[in-house]
Parts: sequence; C-alpha cells; structure tokens
Amino acid sequence: MANTSSRTLRLLSLLQEHRYWPGDELADRLGVSPRTLRRDVDRLRELGYPVEARRGVAGGYQLAAGAALPPLVIDDEEAVALAVGLQTAAQGAVDGLAESSVRVLAKVVRVMPARLRRRVEALRTMTEAVGMAGTGTAGVDPGALTTVALGCRDGERLAFTYTAADARRTERRVEPHRLVCLGRRWYLVAYDLDRADWRTFRVDRLSQPRATGGRFRPRELPAADAAAFVRARLGALPRPHRVEILVNAPAATVRRRVGRWCEVEEITEERCRVLMTVDSLDWPVALLGALDADFRIVQPPELVDRMRRLITHFDQGTSPAE
Repeated sequence: MANTSSRTLRLLSLLQEHRYWPGDELADRLGVSPRTLRRDVDRLRELGYPVEARRGVAGGYQLAAGAALPPLVIDDEEAVALAVGLQTAAQGAVDGLAESSVRVLAKVVRVMPARLRRRVEALRTMTEAVGMAGTGTAGVDPGALTTVALGCRDGERLAFTYTAADARRTERRVEPHRLVCLGRRWYLVAYDLDRADWRTFRVDRLSQPRATGGRFRPRELPAADAAAFVRARLGALPRPHRVEILVNAPAATVRRRVGRWCEVEEITEERCRVLMTVDSLDWPVALLGALDADFRIVQPPELVDRMRRLITHFDQGTSPAE
C-alpha cells in the first residue's frame, strides 16, 4: 500500500488545477527542492496519476490533458486519519486553514474509491467536532468509527460490546444519533434500547460494532445538539483540575482565539480571566500556546510546574549546539 504523505496530496491538489506548473514555482509552493519534487512526481506516477514533464530551463509539470484520475490509493485507517485531520482544520482550529482545508477535503474525497468515499463522507457529516478536536484517533479502531458513522447516517440500529470505566463489559443495542469529537476523545450519542434512555459511549471503549439491519425513526435529542449533550454528561463527572489564568489581552480577542475551549471573563478592557475544568493539563498547555499574549497562571500549582518544566526544555532545545 502506498504511503501518501500530506505533501504528495498537496502536490496532487495543485496539479488538479489543470494548469502547467514551472518546476521552480511548483517546488517553491511545496517548500521542497527540485530533486524532492521529482521524487514526489514519481510517487504520483507509481499510483497511476498521468503527470507529464517538460525538460529544459522552462521545464515543468502538468497532468495529462483529458486524463481521468484514478482512485486515491490509501487504506481505511489513512482515509479516516485524513478526513479527521482536514475536518479539524476546517473547523477553524488553525488560523487561515479553514477554507483551504474544505477545498482539499472535497478534492481528496472525490478521488477515493467508492467504498472509502462512502465511509469518509459518513464520518464527515455525522461528526460534531468541538474544541481541540482532531488530535488523532489513538485508541479508536478506524473501522469501528466508520461503522458507527454509517449507522448514524443511515438510521440503522447498532449492537456492540461496551467496556465501562470499572472494566465491566455489557452488550448494548442502540439507535445511533451522532459522533462527537471533544478534546482527545470520540463519543457516540445514542438512544440505548435496553435502558430506554439517551446515553454517551466512548468509542475507544466500544468493540465489535455491527449493524443489525433494523431501521429506526430518529428520536428527539434532549439537548440543543449532540455536543451539548456530551458536555452536559461530562460536566457531571468529577474533574481533577480547575484552571484559572489571567490574560493581558481584551476578552473579545481571547474569545476569538480560544473561546470555544474555555470560559472567558472580562476584567478590564485590556485584561480578562480564562477558566477551564479539565482532566488533563495537556489541554490548557496547548491553549496557552494559542493565546499569543502575556498571562499569569492563578491555579492549579501543577500547571505552573508543568509550564516551568516545558520552558526549561524549550530553552535547552534552542541553545546553540556545542
């Protein structure tokens, strides 16, 4: 199976514009050397993409006129990772990437094999990404993720084995509603048929999901949306870290940068307070990196210690080599 890197996908996206690219200009757009560009072009040719080359001083590359592009050669796990990564950028998690991510995702999905295209489209349309989503699918089986997404989209009941936090395993039958990517976790919001109530299931604790063939009429979710339902359920659980940070920037500016991940209170026109309740200090550390403003950590002390250790590591990493 070919290893399609993000740079190769970017090259394919540029060539799909059906224009002639001078070699130097194309290499500059990709930020690579002419030699690396030639290797990437060869990789596309190995995948079956008809890339024509013109040699000489004015040499360059373009896709063969009128050629039909073959399906993108990636496996299920790569397809899921690609869809998650691009959709996360499309949510605006990274400034300036939203619009281009939507375009790239649409292009890539079009050249996927029909089977993968159907699964990725289901995942894309049935997922509500909240906060710092898209940090990967670690611990989640991509096949399980897309099976659940298809159940949500097609209105088909699912059955699976679920392992609770206390390691107790149960068989569940549900009517799937939506997937929610919140923080570093994936959740399924579904109506539990055996308990006759709405439930939230962590997808990494879910195994052997399978469609039962039974169709259902969607029920009314007791929340504004699936993300709000998950947040309400998680909010009822005890959290070990209450975070408070004073930021030397206007509240409106901070809300625009990181407001989706926390609560922002205005103190003065040029100062505000950021509040979070989290189960891991990795989240506020990343948030502080996105603030682009001076700040002071009020609590917890563990976050202060974590930042001091990181500052030491960064300082050592940027010191001149001996």
